Amino acid sequence: MFRNMYDTDVTVWSPEGRLLQVEYAMESVKQGSACIALRSSTHSVIGALKRSVSELSSHQQKILEIDDHLGIGIAGLTADARTLAKWMRNECLNHKYVYGTAMPTGRLATDLADRHQRTTQTYVRRPYGVGLLLASFDRNGPHVYQTCPSGNVYECHATAIGARSQSGRTYLEKHHESFPECSRDDLIMHALRAIVGCVSGDGELTSENGSIAVVGKDEKFTMIEGAELQPYLDRLELEGGNNGGNAGEEEEEDEEEKEDDDAMET
Repeated sequence: MFRNMYDTDVTVWSPEGRLLQVEYAMESVKQGSACIALRSSTHSVIGALKRSVSELSSHQQKILEIDDHLGIGIAGLTADARTLAKWMRNECLNHKYVYGTAMPTGRLATDLADRHQRTTQTYVRRPYGVGLLLASFDRNGPHVYQTCPSGNVYECHATAIGARSQSGRTYLEKHHESFPECSRDDLIMHALRAIVGCVSGDGELTSENGSIAVVGKDEKFTMIEGAELQPYLDRLELEGGNNGGNAGEEEEEDEEEKEDDDAMET
């Protein structure tokens, strides 16, 4: 049986029990530039690679602030991410207006996943073609959540999404046991080391194509870009770690094939 017999509508099941339109949306996340998130016992950090459509254009923002205690990193369609970010900001404002406190991250992540899922059951809408990483610090401590177009949501110690993200995931898996005790600056350095492996070809991580955001105890959500990011990149250069390349790309292909089989599971 041909795939194109069952991928014309998001509500049509294939004989293998798959929603192909949803899987196509999840594929767009893998085509987006890499984004990683990790947390310690006191801070959460997001790191991202930014792309520009040409040498004459500016780099697209990959990290968006939602509230003083919360921000997101995106991989996939930026326009879809902006729509979701606007909705998330409204939810946080409404919660703060009604209850006088910041919205718990777990509740917002669940509501966001429900919003993703509703588009997979209605034929007049398409799934959002973007994956989000939420990093926050609320009264329950630091949090990192990952959402995907299928409507699944995961709470993580650390994670990575986007193109060539397998190299970043491999680094995070090797070092995640040390993250809880890391200081703010050490956690940022771990984020940069993970992102470097996601840089394509012979490129390098620079203050123009790199972006970091941090939130933590007694610290509001703060973006670190440009000149503010350069001292961390200099420290990375002294370690000899800023040599992005093809490490982990072969491993990534096998890993992504496994994820395709597991993506629709709940």
